[in-house]
Amino acid sequence: MANSKDTQSRTFSSQVVDGMERAPSRAMLYAVGFKQEDFKKPQIGIASTWSMVTPCNMHINKLADDAAKGVNEAMGKAVIFNTITISDGISMGTEGMKYSLVSREVIADSIETVAGCQGFDGIVAIGGCDKNMPGCLIALSRLNRPSVFVYGGTILPGCHNEKKLDVVSVFEAVGARANNKIDDAELNAIETKAIPGAGSCGGMYTANTMASAIEALGMSLPNSSAQAAISEDKRLDCERAGAAVLELLKQDLKPRDIMTKAAFENAITVVISLGGSTNAVLHLLAMANATDVDLSLDDFTRIGANVPMVADLKPSGRYQMAELIEIGGIQPLMKELLDRGLLHGDCLTVTGKTLAENLADVKSYPEGQDMIRSFDNPIKKDSHLTILYGNLATEGSVAKITGKEGLIFTGTAKVFEAEEQALQSILNNEIVKGDIIVIRYEGPKGGPGMREMLSPTAAIMGKGLGNDVALITDGRFSGGTHGFVVGHITPEAYVGGTLALINNGDKITIDAETKQLTLHVSDAEISHRKSNWQQPKPRYTRGVLAKYAKLVSSASTGAVTDNLE
Repeated sequence: MANSKDTQSRTFSSQVVDGMERAPSRAMLYAVGFKQEDFKKPQIGIASTWSMVTPCNMHINKLADDAAKGVNEAMGKAVIFNTITISDGISMGTEGMKYSLVSREVIADSIETVAGCQGFDGIVAIGGCDKNMPGCLIALSRLNRPSVFVYGGTILPGCHNEKKLDVVSVFEAVGARANNKIDDAELNAIETKAIPGAGSCGGMYTANTMASAIEALGMSLPNSSAQAAISEDKRLDCERAGAAVLELLKQDLKPRDIMTKAAFENAITVVISLGGSTNAVLHLLAMANATDVDLSLDDFTRIGANVPMVADLKPSGRYQMAELIEIGGIQPLMKELLDRGLLHGDCLTVTGKTLAENLADVKSYPEGQDMIRSFDNPIKKDSHLTILYGNLATEGSVAKITGKEGLIFTGTAKVFEAEEQALQSILNNEIVKGDIIVIRYEGPKGGPGMREMLSPTAAIMGKGLGNDVALITDGRFSGGTHGFVVGHITPEAYVGGTLALINNGDKITIDAETKQLTLHVSDAEISHRKSNWQQPKPRYTRGVLAKYAKLVSSASTGAVTDNLE
C-alpha cells in the first residue's frame, strides 16, 4: 500500500489504481507496460499533438518520448496519449480552414477528457501548430493539475537564391505570379524550398507568438519558445519538463497559481514587444476565460500604451525565429522589459521560481545585433495590436498596424461574402489603389469557424498593393499577415453587425490614432439597411461546425465554447 505522502502526490491516480476493487484497472495497465512498482508512482500524462498532417507536428512523437523519459527518471510514471492537430497553412483559403479554430476547442476537450478519465496527477502538453498551444493551455487550466507546456519548436529557414524563405514566402509568391512578377519555374522553386523540415512556421507568426506568450505567462520552462524543433536544446527541454512536473507535484503548484491576471499582462507585454500575431488576442482571451481571469480587449489597449514594439521579425520585419534563437531568444528581451518595470517579476512559473528569479542571470543580447531594437529607438513606440471601436465595431475589432503602413486609411468598400470571392478579385486585378476589401460572414458563427485571411492579404502583398489597399473582416488573420488589416470585427455580420450592412462604394476609415473603425454612413441609413437585412441560413446543420456555431461566443470574448451559463 502507498503511504499517505505518496497518496497526496497521487491525488487522482490513486482513485484509479489503489485497493482491491481496482484490480481490473491495474490488469489493463499491465498490458500497456506498467510494472507493479509503477502503481505507487504519480502518473503523468504526456499530451502529444503528433501527426503527419503538418511539418509543425511531425516530430512531436519523439519529443513526447523525451518528456516521458524525464518523468520516469524523476520517479513518476509517464503515459503518452495523443490529441489532434490540423494545418492552417495547408487548409488556408479553402472550406477546410473553417475547422482550424474549432480544433482549439477539440484539443482542449480531448486533453481534459483523457486526463480526467484516466486520473493523471500531472500533465506535460506538447504543441506545435497554432491552435495546439492555446488548446493545451485551456485544458491545463480546466484540469488545474501540476503541468508544464512544451513548445515543439520553430522550423529552420528555407533558402532560394541566397534568400531565406518560409511558408509566407510561398503565399506572397502566388500574388507575384498572378502579377507576372515571377514565372512558373520561380514559383515552383520557392514552393519546393520554403519548408525544409519539421517545426512551426518560422517568423513571429501565431505559433512562435503563442510559444513566447506562454513562456512569459510562466507555463513553459525558460527558453522553450526559442529552440529549433530538431535540436538538442529542444530534446533537453522535453526531458526537463517531464522532471519539472514531479517538482510541481511536490510543491502543489498548479496552473491557476501561475496563470494570474498579472501573468496574462506579462504575456501581452511580450507579444507586443515582439510584434506578435493578432491571434494572440483571441487565444489569450480564451485562455483567461478558462482560468477565470478577467481579461478583456481593453487590457490590450491599456498595456499597449506603454509597451514599444522592438523586434524586427517577420512578417513585417526582416528576421526569422531561428535567427532570434542565435542571439539568445526572448529571455534577454524579457530581462530588459523587467528592468524597465514593464513585467511583473513576482509571478510564479513552472520552475517553482518567480519570473524575476528565472531572469536574474540572463545576459543581454550581443553588441551590434539589430534584430531587437533599442527601447529608445523602437519600431513603434506603442503596441502594433490596436483595438478599434466605432460604428463598424461597437464591441471591438483587432488591427495589426506596425506604423510602416501608416496610421490612417480611408478608402472605398468592395464587399465580398466569402474569402474565396475576394481572393479571385485580387488575382484578377479587380482591386485597385484606395480600395478597402470587406470580407464578411467569416466570423465564429457566420463562417462558421473564423477563417484566417492569409491568402488574400498575401496576394495583396504579392501584387505590390500592400501600402495602397486595406482589408477588414469578421474573420481573423494568420500571424503571417501584414499590411493595413482589421479583423475580429464584432458584432460579426452573421448576427447583424454593421459589417453586414456595408454596400459597395461606401467610405470607410481605419484610424489607429483615434482607435476608430468608421463607416461613413448616417445612423438613419444604417437603421434603414438593418431593417431590410435578413440573417443568412446556417451553412452547416450537422456535425462539428454546426455544434461550434451554436455554442461559440463573440470574438471579442475569445470565441470560446464553454460559457454555458
